[in-house]
Amino acid sequence: MFQIGSFRSGGCGGTSRRAFLQASFGLPLLGNSLLKAEKPARGKARSVILLWLWGGPSHLDTFDPKPTAPATVRGPFSTIPTRIPGIRFSELFPRLASRNDRFSLVRSNVNMSNAHHVAGSIALCGGPGRGGDKDYDPNFGSIVQRLHKGRQDLPPFIAVGPGHLNTAAGDIKAHGGGIWGPAFDPFPVRCSEMDDVDLPSLRLLEGQTLTRLSDRTRLQRELEGVRRLDRHAGPRQWSNHFDRAYRLVASEEGRKVFDLSSEDEQARGRYGRTQFGQSCLLARRLVEAEVPYVQVNWSEYVENIYDNRTDFGWDTHWLNFENMAERHGPILDRSLSALLDDLDQRGLLDSTLVVAMGEFGRTPSISANGGRDHWERCYFSIWAGAGIQPGRVVGQSDAQGNDPTSDPVTPAMVGTTMLDQLGISTEQRARLRVLPEGKLIEQLL
Repeated sequence: MFQIGSFRSGGCGGTSRRAFLQASFGLPLLGNSLLKAEKPARGKARSVILLWLWGGPSHLDTFDPKPTAPATVRGPFSTIPTRIPGIRFSELFPRLASRNDRFSLVRSNVNMSNAHHVAGSIALCGGPGRGGDKDYDPNFGSIVQRLHKGRQDLPPFIAVGPGHLNTAAGDIKAHGGGIWGPAFDPFPVRCSEMDDVDLPSLRLLEGQTLTRLSDRTRLQRELEGVRRLDRHAGPRQWSNHFDRAYRLVASEEGRKVFDLSSEDEQARGRYGRTQFGQSCLLARRLVEAEVPYVQVNWSEYVENIYDNRTDFGWDTHWLNFENMAERHGPILDRSLSALLDDLDQRGLLDSTLVVAMGEFGRTPSISANGGRDHWERCYFSIWAGAGIQPGRVVGQSDAQGNDPTSDPVTPAMVGTTMLDQLGISTEQRARLRVLPEGKLIEQLL
């Protein structure tokens, strides 16, 4: 069901007029030395799917196990061989172990912070905020949205998940437009384990029909009534969301993309009847419809248990091994494997870049609570598809997974590599002043 009327501002305010004009109408190029330092963008990808494992998954319990480490480090899980000789995964990932000749693994990601809301913002925009833990650059998807318009009837940057990214300490600032303002936030979509796909910013007011709202003038009046209830929605932001709403409401083909009930039941079953699994399926449908950037959020909150509530994020200070064995491991293994298979079988993997990662890893040492705490010094990311050489392992960590011993990969390198594969050049980034010193993860390419 489609509705219009519950629009919420995705950010905490806009930017100054001066900053907005700078961001909107182009900025001077950085020095020629920077422009000459990097190769032209490769541009092999038509779309990117980022699987955002919100909360920080343990690298030791997933794709960088340490079977010879002490029990207080290695944990209870055994390891299994993969298709690549000498590379072992946790026993929780048999499907991905049988497919790792089709994707590459980075074992040496590093971040600058071990606070979720800060590390998450850094990981999604490539660097620290310009004012401490605020004033972050735009999300990678927001950059893509600005430069790649995609189809007229579908937003170019869509976030699929249970809600706006949050922690118990507050929301994440770089989930969208950052210093560019909420006008560049992603188009939010909520997907359930059943047939339901909810578009929170596109809900028909009670009693309204698509027929009644087919007139653009009438639709604008209805939306203006909602706007008056939202004090955060500035003119540019509201115009942006209004245009998205109208194009999607008016397009039957655009609306069909979100209809998971049209998928074969067997196909849906391969992804798993979970919120994350069906969100991955929807991501495949979206890139098939030529949406340039899709971010699939594992959860709304990072916490796996908090004040008698749970969103089953990857923040496993408690019940790490129980949740990994019963929920997180099987869901990720099934959903990501199905997504890679589906994209490959449909001829989409060569034009779709798939990246899976969180904001950091977890402590090598197991805590007294039977969990693992925050660890920004070393974590993993998975890369597949357009332009990525499969079957590679980039970087390695020390014997207990404390730190990389080779090839550290920063958030700026992650963003630069993704944008490069989408054909966004150094010159374009320089004009927008985003990732001005970003380097490519050359070992993947």
